[in-house]
Amino acid sequence: MRVYNFSAGPAQLPLPVLERAAAEFTDWGGSGMSVLEVSHRGKDFIACAADAEATLRRVLDIPEGYRVLFLQGGATAQFAAIPMNLTAEGDTVAYLNTGQWSAKAIKEAGAYGVDVVVPADESASAYTTTPAPGSYDVPAAARYLHYTPNETIGGVEFPEIPSTGAPLVADFSSTILSRPLDVSRFGLIYAGAQKNMGPAGLAVVIVREDLLGHARATTPSILNYTKMGDADSMLNTPPTFAIYLLGLIVHWIEDSGGLAAMGERNAAKAAALYSAIDGSDFYANPVEERSRSWMNVPFTLADPALDARFLAEAQAAGLTNLKGHRLVGGMRASIYNAMPMEGVTALIDYMTEFERTKG
Repeated sequence: MRVYNFSAGPAQLPLPVLERAAAEFTDWGGSGMSVLEVSHRGKDFIACAADAEATLRRVLDIPEGYRVLFLQGGATAQFAAIPMNLTAEGDTVAYLNTGQWSAKAIKEAGAYGVDVVVPADESASAYTTTPAPGSYDVPAAARYLHYTPNETIGGVEFPEIPSTGAPLVADFSSTILSRPLDVSRFGLIYAGAQKNMGPAGLAVVIVREDLLGHARATTPSILNYTKMGDADSMLNTPPTFAIYLLGLIVHWIEDSGGLAAMGERNAAKAAALYSAIDGSDFYANPVEERSRSWMNVPFTLADPALDARFLAEAQAAGLTNLKGHRLVGGMRASIYNAMPMEGVTALIDYMTEFERTKG
């Protein structure tokens, strides 16, 4: 039985994509080999990577003047790569702190001799809020403003794109491809693949070309955006299987109506689950309403002593990976693109029945 996997990542992938990959696994494109076995220097894989990039550009409507890079090390490597590529020692950078991932990015940036300014820090709310527009000031000297649009651990999401005169840098790991996005508002977007773009092991960086060419001399070549861009992301051996799957996924999104249709489905899933939580005295969501995530929905039970039973019975019902992050506790349902409405409905039905019999 295939379960509904509510993991925050690596996450459930679209079933049609998995079935296509399975059918091609031992004989990709008539080569007699798996895509895992072909050379990344061969013309067939170069065409595969080029198609993945071209389709991603179409789906996201990426404007001219941006490079798309396929890198390794996940989003975490980009916490270091960003200051190494965009700053010199002594520069000022600004970060909005809305959760564990933005806090990690802030800490990493501090290791590179820059003045890290935090105009908004939501830790006082236990990371259940986002800063209101106009409630913070970004230093005029800031080389960039970094923020995390969606925090997977706390289930907090910005309802708007911050306005700033500095180039805007954003960790879109958990929301990219979930709805339309105006890429032109950003200097740099980066995202780990393991939520909406494929398996772990690939990070996508979309960087405006005027920000290239400023990497520090000590920046490792595989983290240097200019060098990787000039080599079509193949300065080293790329994560070939992850790039192949990214290509299948963006084609699936395109064939499913694109980001507008994806956004409508994701909004409906989130609305249904939050409505079930809010309509119950047994379940609660801690995040302020304006800052609730579409992708990661944390919730608690009125009696924490029932948590283990809730999880065990959910597992038996084919609803997996609902345990909340260790820093937050409770439950968390991650409902990325590949989670169908049927999965969310099954979870709501289970929650309703659990409350009826245990509440």
